[in-house]
Formats: sequence, structure tokens, C-alpha cells
Amino acid sequence: MDAAEIIKQAKRIIQSGRGENASGTLSEAREFLRVYGGDKSAFLKTLNEVDQTWSNDYIMEFVRSTLEGFIRYVENGLLEGISMERNAQIDVVSDILDQANTLLNTKEVHAAAPTMIIGAALEEFLRNWVEEGGLSLQGKKPSIDAYAKTLREADKITKQDLKDITSWAGLRNHAAHGEWNEVGDKNRVGLMLEGVNLFMRKYGQ
Repeated sequence: MDAAEIIKQAKRIIQSGRGENASGTLSEAREFLRVYGGDKSAFLKTLNEVDQTWSNDYIMEFVRSTLEGFIRYVENGLLEGISMERNAQIDVVSDILDQANTLLNTKEVHAAAPTMIIGAALEEFLRNWVEEGGLSLQGKKPSIDAYAKTLREADKITKQDLKDITSWAGLRNHAAHGEWNEVGDKNRVGLMLEGVNLFMRKYGQ
């Protein structure tokens, strides 16, 4: 399936999704991302962390936001693994973070949704960096923390970078586990968005 068809199918899942069938749509979206994004995709990981005890509307918001981020990723030619250092990757990262910013500024959307999108963009950025550099996780389970520690051990990022990433990963984990009070402050999530944006631009050029 080429990029145009992948995008078409992702949009179909978004458009066909209904709150009353959130579980089925979530399962379809997960399988779609597993096949076309890969088992290691941060987008798939985001949906795998969705708890089906959440409300149907909330699950559908995560499915829609995640698939829209994946569509931007494909549209910018990153599905085939373009080098991290190319400006195209920075463009798609900016697009995904712009999406998170839109959600952050939408009154009826809980701050957990943009938090998950920001986390997915950050993890995808770090994963590509680690893989491009031929670095090993040395048995650590793939995660934002694992990628960051691997990059720090390789002297690719600073101690302060690692501290910041650990904080951002903590917010993403709170959102993933439905700990709403921990991600209810949109100003705090806004600072996360700003920090991740600056970090990616610093190391993506």
C-alpha cells in the first residue's frame, strides 16, 4: 500500500469512528498502525496505552488525534525512515506539535490529549535518533526514558536535557494511566509543549 492509500485508510478510520463503537474503532486503529507504522511506532504505543474503561468520547478523541498525527508523519515522507537531520523531519514534528497546541487551546478537550500527542512526537524523534545512530538500548524496554538515557550515555544530549525529558515523560505517563489531576493544568502542559519544541529544533538541525 502506498502513502496515499495509507492516508486514505487512516482518514476512513477517523471518519467511520463513532463513540458508541469506540472499542472497535480503537482495535482497528491499533492494527492499522501495527501493520503500516510498525510494532515500535510511538503512535501505536500511544493507542496501546488507552484504557478501554475510559469514556467512549475520550477514547475516540485519542484515536482521532493519534491517527491525524500519523497522517502528518506519512504526508511528510517519514514513514520510510528519512534521516533525522533532514529538515523534513523537523517540519513533521512541528506539524504534530501544532496539532497538540490546537488541542491544548480547545476548551472542551482535556489536557491529557495534547500531552499524549506531544509524548508520541518526542518518542518518535528520540527513537529515530537512536536507530539512526546505531545505538543499543542494552536490553532496556523501548520508551522515552530508555531512548533518552541511551542518548545521554552516548553523550548526544546534556544532563539538563535528560532531566527535562524525564519530566516530560512523567507527564505523558500520567496521561496514559488516566491520572487526570496530574495533567489537568494546561499551563503546565503548555510548558511541556514549548520545551519539547525547542529541544527538537535544537537537535534536529
